[in-house]
Amino acid sequence: MKKIVDIISEDVKQAFKLKGYEEIYGIVTQSNRPDLCQYQCNGAMAAARAYKKAPIAIAQEVVELLKDNSRFKEITAIMPGFININLCDNFLADYINDMRKSKDFGCEKEAKPKKVIIDYGGPNIAKPLHVGHMRSAVIGESIKRILKFMGNEAIGDVHLGDWGTPMGLVIAELKRRKPDLVYFDEEYSGQYPNEAPFTISELEDIYPAASAYSKENPEFLEEAKQITYLMQNGHRGYTALWNHMQEVSVTDLKKIYDNLNVSFELWKKESDAQPYIPDMVEYLKKNNYARISDGALVVDVKEETDTKEIPPCMILKSDGATLYSTTDLATIVERMKLFAPDHIIYITDKRQDLHFELVFRCSKKAKLVEEDTRLQFIGFGTMNGKDGKPFKTRDGGVLRLEYLIKLVTDEVYDKIMENRNMSEEEARDIAAKVGLAALKYGDLSNQASKDYVFDLERFTSFEGNTGPYILYTIVRIKSILEKFKESGKNISPNMDMLPAETEVERELMLQISRFSDMIHYAYDELAPHRICQYIFDLADKFSGFYHDTKIISEDNSEERQASLILMITLIHDILSTCIDLLGFEAPDRM
Repeated sequence: MKKIVDIISEDVKQAFKLKGYEEIYGIVTQSNRPDLCQYQCNGAMAAARAYKKAPIAIAQEVVELLKDNSRFKEITAIMPGFININLCDNFLADYINDMRKSKDFGCEKEAKPKKVIIDYGGPNIAKPLHVGHMRSAVIGESIKRILKFMGNEAIGDVHLGDWGTPMGLVIAELKRRKPDLVYFDEEYSGQYPNEAPFTISELEDIYPAASAYSKENPEFLEEAKQITYLMQNGHRGYTALWNHMQEVSVTDLKKIYDNLNVSFELWKKESDAQPYIPDMVEYLKKNNYARISDGALVVDVKEETDTKEIPPCMILKSDGATLYSTTDLATIVERMKLFAPDHIIYITDKRQDLHFELVFRCSKKAKLVEEDTRLQFIGFGTMNGKDGKPFKTRDGGVLRLEYLIKLVTDEVYDKIMENRNMSEEEARDIAAKVGLAALKYGDLSNQASKDYVFDLERFTSFEGNTGPYILYTIVRIKSILEKFKESGKNISPNMDMLPAETEVERELMLQISRFSDMIHYAYDELAPHRICQYIFDLADKFSGFYHDTKIISEDNSEERQASLILMITLIHDILSTCIDLLGFEAPDRM
């Protein structure tokens, strides 16, 4: 199905063309003054400059041609040259009936589906997930779901940080604490234990302790660097400990990501890209893409059109050591070889913007990717406390993600128990779903690049623009549909929705009809906040309609009641689809 705004635009474009103007002037948009009209066309204003004619005269010519169009209830030319449009109720009802009968509500999918890799995890081995990891995971998961909904092959990669000095620090600290472990016995040649010599809790304590100790003891840092070097060159004991770190960490990570309803098709690691580095470096040298600068190997990526200083992309330090840029470039090489993606998306803190700019430019210049491969960085803002500073614990530390999830879930649980009489088990189950919706919607309803304030009370409110409010709307509709079902009434398979009878119903039907418009905006911009805004408006309009209309009433004719039930069923299905794209689900009751 075509988007409703495109159908209207085609009519208006044709009218402009018949009057001797370019079709482009006939583009219609949703009205920015819904109190005046539903849709508008401002093309006459631009056409006036091109054709040296008064805009109102052009608008009047177009309106005269369209005044009998069956899709329009009203079309008028307004000074100084706007064209205001209100749709015919029959046309609107027909469009929504077609939506209801079509797969995915008639949303047209990607004409040329792409293979897309989304890098949206980025946790480090041996470190706990914290609030900063949440944004990457939540935004990335929603974008992946949007891409899949539109018909693409979307592959999520957690891309674990498991390489470099942090690994050496953990092993050095473990050696300091447990020097008698068999992994540190250079004479040992037997099999190492299958079970790790540490738990996830111990592991998460070791790294910060090691990091702090290394700052006060330079010799310890040097030992950690030496261990890192030996590990990366195949030392048996250190490699075995490194493998244990991965196993223990990944098991814990998967549990927390599951609680966030976030999943990855790939659990690749930084270390997976290391084998590609030597050949990549040799290729860059051999083809004169790289040069030596103060002993370091760099690729110049500055372009003539740059208005700011762009540094070279560093490939190797003067001592031959690799950097994040080296690993990221090698990862691109790996991804191109294994998956040949059309599009690679990175979702991290927006402060990494320059890093990815250099990596992408280097990839294109050195032809590490195909000419038409799209490389995209989506940088997100900071989740702040009410003081406007990055969200911290009471003692000033970074809050662990699992504690944040529990904080929100407990708050929702308390609110449920205040107002409902149900078993603790059911309340906990509902709180888990509603809490997740509160957390994810609170994040995704903001434009990704913007900082936002984490407000526990507001996010968990059952009123206003919140996740719980959206879920409450879905649950309310479920309840109405259940009552209708219990009444024993049935709807004929041939029944359609009737045209709107009231203004609130008309507004609700208009919002329903804009589903495809919204999905395409969310897809084109990779912007989950577009979905949030749409479903809040839909839920809000439903709430007004619900309070104004007796849906299950003996006063309604059988046909009228069936029409209303069909409409709210469609709303339920659209809302359920949208929250799935955002990465959460609704309980059966609240």
